[in-house]
Amino acid sequence: MFAGVDIGGSKTLVAALNDNGVIAEKFRFKTPADYSLFLKELKQAVSTLKTTDFKAGCVAVPGKVDRKRGIGEYFGNLSWHNVPIQADAEKIFQCPILIENDANLGALSESMLRPKDKRLLYMTISTGIGTGFIINRTIDPELADSEGGQMVLEYHGKRVPWEDFASGRAIVERFGKKAKEITDEKTWRRIAYDLSLGFFQIIAIAQPDIIVIGGGVGDYFDRFKPYLLEELKRYNNPLVTIPEIQKATRPEEAVIYGCYDLAHKHYGTDN
Repeated sequence: MFAGVDIGGSKTLVAALNDNGVIAEKFRFKTPADYSLFLKELKQAVSTLKTTDFKAGCVAVPGKVDRKRGIGEYFGNLSWHNVPIQADAEKIFQCPILIENDANLGALSESMLRPKDKRLLYMTISTGIGTGFIINRTIDPELADSEGGQMVLEYHGKRVPWEDFASGRAIVERFGKKAKEITDEKTWRRIAYDLSLGFFQIIAIAQPDIIVIGGGVGDYFDRFKPYLLEELKRYNNPLVTIPEIQKATRPEEAVIYGCYDLAHKHYGTDN
């Protein structure tokens, strides 16, 4: 069995996956603001699982990681800095643990469900906005630490990070509703416009063959897709063509499956 942990700004998902990458058990809990409390919650969550023998696992970090030292340097909307997440998770799961950025893992997972030769850009729109780039079903090492949500864009006369006005958190702050509660066209058009500002910048630089949208807001991609495409087509030109944009096959669990894909690649029975 393989372990996966998807740490989110609001909730954490823990899962046990079999050798074929099928989720056998999963458990969610609210992500504590304090890291020491998080470890207690994680330990408690693992104790509720029937699985007790893990071959390996992976922890998805919503921010920057030091893969060589196993350190979570920055956790986005969480105030954790430079914590030994790899070693702490290994103590809890009693097996080798890898750490990786959550958007990279979501990208890896979704790439496994699409043609191998496609250069894939994964956009997770949740509490924040994350980006992951895949080449030949492998995390692009040159862009492994990219943070698309931190792009500084001009918005209402000010320069601010993209995720500050287009993320799930920003949607709640602006409209007083979560994405799942929004049904009117006017609001989704506004959200699509805000998202398009960052989308085009990333498309122009990365030139992906396909874009996959995941995350909590991405789960409702069908509601804003036509408005987003309408905005992006305004900028379409021979030098920067708008690629195919798809909803993630598993928007809420893409990261967990990515945890399995990475752990299995390093510790699977076929290695």
